[in-house]
This record gives sequence, C-alpha cells and structure tokens, in this order.
Amino acid sequence: MGDTSVDRDFEKPILEIEKRIEELEAFSQKAGVDLSSEIEKLRARANEQKREIFARLNAWQRVLLARDPNRPDSTDYLTLVFEDFLELHGDRAVGDDGAMLTGLCRVGGFRVMLVAQRKGKSTKERVACNFGSPHPEGYRKAMEKMRLAEKFRIPVVTLVNTPGAYPGIGAEERGQAFIIAKNLLEMSRLRTPILSVVIGEGGSGGALGICVADRLMILQNAYLSVISPEGCAAILWRDASKAPQAAELLRLTPNELKELGVVDDILPEPLGGAHRNPKEMGDTLKAALVRALDEAVALPLDQLLEKRYEKYRRIGYFLESEQRRLVASGAPPGGP
Repeated sequence: MGDTSVDRDFEKPILEIEKRIEELEAFSQKAGVDLSSEIEKLRARANEQKREIFARLNAWQRVLLARDPNRPDSTDYLTLVFEDFLELHGDRAVGDDGAMLTGLCRVGGFRVMLVAQRKGKSTKERVACNFGSPHPEGYRKAMEKMRLAEKFRIPVVTLVNTPGAYPGIGAEERGQAFIIAKNLLEMSRLRTPILSVVIGEGGSGGALGICVADRLMILQNAYLSVISPEGCAAILWRDASKAPQAAELLRLTPNELKELGVVDDILPEPLGGAHRNPKEMGDTLKAALVRALDEAVALPLDQLLEKRYEKYRRIGYFLESEQRRLVASGAPPGGP
C-alpha cells in the first residue's frame, strides 16, 4: 500500500498545530496557568488549516485517508451506529472468514442483516482478518446471510472496506472469481432492500462482491475503484510508484463516482476526516441509513427490484449517448 506516514505530508501543518495545543494543555494543567485563550486561537487556526487542506485533496491523498489505520472500521460502527448485534458465523461449506463480519442487529428501529468487511485494529486482529481481504468462504458466508435476510424479509446493510478480495492460489482454487460473480447475480435479484456504504477502501471485485445495492453510499474520504492505484500503475507502467498518477486516471473519488452515476450519495465526514471524530461520523452514517431504509422498505418488492435493475443499467449510459452524438456529427469514433 505504500508508507502513508511519508506520503501524507499534506497533514503536517495540522499535526504541528495539534501537537502545540497538546503541549499547552499539558503545561496549563501542570502549572495551573490559564492558557485557554491561546489554545482556542490555535484550535481555530487548526480548523482553518483543515478546511483549506481538505478542500483541495487530490485522488491519491483521498486514497491515503481511506487507508488510515485510525479510521473507524466496521467494528467501530457496531457500537456507534448499530444495536443488539448478534454475530452469525460460517459459510456452511468451508469455514468462517474473519474478514467478513455478518449478523443481525438494529439501526434506528429497523431490524437489519449486517454484512461488513473487517480489517481489524491490532496486528493480531489484522492477521486474523487477512487485512480485510476476504477469501471465497467470506463471500459465500455473506450470500448465505443475505438469503436468510430475504427469507425473513429483513433489509440488508453492507459496509465495504477492503483493498480487494484475497488473490492467493488457495482462494482461486476454492472459486474466488466464481463466488464473487455469483454474489453479483444473487444480489441483483435478492427480494429485500439492500443498502451499501463504502466506509474506507472499495477495492475491485472484493468490494463489488457485497455492494450491489438499491442505494450505494460512500464516505467523503473513501474510494471505490476497479483496481488499486498500485495495481493499475504496475499494469500501465510496470511501476507501482506511479500510483498517484493512476489514482487520478481511475476516477475513484466520491465526487467523480457520483458524476458517473456509480454512487448515489456522498456522506460528509467530520472536519479533518472520520478518524478525528468517529462519534460524529457514526451519527451521520446512522441518519443516512435510517433515511434510506425508510424509503426502501416503503416500496413494493417488484418495484424495488425494477429500480435496482434500472440503476445499474444507467451507469455509463451517458458515455454511449456521447458516442452517438459524435458519430452523428461526423466525428471519428475514437474522439472529436
């Protein structure tokens, strides 16, 4: 993934001010001196820096924020957003993939089936969760729980946060590509509402395997892409260090995804990113889910599925319209 501590130089002015605030607070408490006025001035300055810096982030910088190890993970949202979580294990075939968290819970009065990719917090947890890259049994587990939700007419909520599905030989031998493709088909026709939120990384088919939804939302500093920037750079230039250039070409930022019709909503993050105020981010996510659930459960199932079908048929349609316009104008098919 790269060393984010090196690449995230854009945050240094903010971190320097925040460090100064901590020092003044510690000195004030130790010496019994009132420095509240100076501290407030520094906080105002830090907020001003955050607004300026985060308003002009490029694609690669958003990728780095999406990968921040302090960013709220699905397990954080279990307490910030959801209630009465009851975990459900296993795929009924191979085993229980730690990278895929599934279970019944409540959000704002709605009973839902939660399917979430999990990266883990400590090194031990990350190894157990395979750093958020699910195996085939993870996607099979997700689909089994979605079918259970369909049976009992419970909406499905998925949280996407993965660099990609695990690409190892063992995973391929157990049908990684097949099970992801199967999930796409089954989710497209699942007869219950599906909401999906990209909370961090949305890498390739690993993300797509659980985010075919009636409403797809994305956090302000998350990303969704057909391939990682490093993988794209390695293919195009045989040089993974050109990941920042690849990130720009992939059009993976929330605003670009919204423009393309890939995502439906962009959820604003607290000033400076979700990791700076997880509670505020959780409140925003919960409110968005409740609003979307209100709309989705009110629709008859046949109408819901028709809208889901049309939603995915529309993605990229404007490109086809542009091609027709160029042909009609006599321009060469490759461009104007």
